[in-house]
Amino acid sequence: MKVAVCQGDAVGGYPNKEDLIEYWKQQLGAIPEVSDIDFYEMFDESWAGKYDAVIGAWIRDGYFGEEFFSKHQKLKYIATLGHGFGKIDELAARRHNVTFTNTVYGDMTIAQFGFGLLMNICHHIEDEARFYKQMIDENHGFTGRKKVCTRQIELYEKTIGIIGLGNIGLWMAKMAQGFGMHVIAYSRHKKVGPEYKDIEQVSFDEVLSRSDVISIHCPLTDQTRGLVDREAFSKMKDGVIIINTARGAIIDEEALVDALKSGKVYAAGLDVVDGEPVHEKKPIFDCDNATITAHIAWAPEEARFRTIRIATENLRNYIAGVPTSVIA
Repeated sequence: MKVAVCQGDAVGGYPNKEDLIEYWKQQLGAIPEVSDIDFYEMFDESWAGKYDAVIGAWIRDGYFGEEFFSKHQKLKYIATLGHGFGKIDELAARRHNVTFTNTVYGDMTIAQFGFGLLMNICHHIEDEARFYKQMIDENHGFTGRKKVCTRQIELYEKTIGIIGLGNIGLWMAKMAQGFGMHVIAYSRHKKVGPEYKDIEQVSFDEVLSRSDVISIHCPLTDQTRGLVDREAFSKMKDGVIIINTARGAIIDEEALVDALKSGKVYAAGLDVVDGEPVHEKKPIFDCDNATITAHIAWAPEEARFRTIRIATENLRNYIAGVPTSVIA
């Protein structure tokens, strides 16, 4: 069996690509002919017919359909290394006996980053530390005339509304509860089980109207694209905080910019924006009260290695005839 691993370049920091490739080799050691290729080689005609399986595919809307499967008759297993994925022609995949899986590696990792965005908005710790050092330098010692340069916000007893109560949303809820917040949530389908007993599940409009903080964790679908639009912002409390670690297109970005500028939204913490990857500056980047990172919630080294372990297990399960984490 020939397996292509599309590791891709390192995003900075640790681990580097060489360390990740070495870990792939350790995990996939029993599987013959593992090749590390650049993902974009998948789109080269010469790639067709070379591999039985590919791990690390970027599943974008409309690409994996009849035309692709007809060109890649040998390929029967395609895995993305992420939680999210675009549209797949499932009927064509079944006709060609192709199995797709995703890799659910970082529920807690992504929730932690989302909560980090929230904590940054509440405390601006780096700004405060920089201000303190500046006062020391300018006054040759700290006089205590002014100790705080940003608004400080306490989360205790405030209400966080979670949109999308899947695994990531559930982790976000647990973290918020640890800070003494009241958690309400909206999901397309009501969640049942003991893990949800302390979460008040309400309508979408109730999440909008009751929340001091709104955190988005639903997938991007035809139903959720532009879900948080101008009408939704009009129903929110004045001064609400918005967190989004899901997909940028869930929010009407033009409406968010206007809400940030008007003060309807006090601040936004965004790990995603609409239209990624971004190739030019967008109006959202001119909002001083928007903290925006480059879709990096998945990046901790622990999560990177966990991703490899889970993706390897999924591949082995597929080979054994009991595929796991199947999405098509």
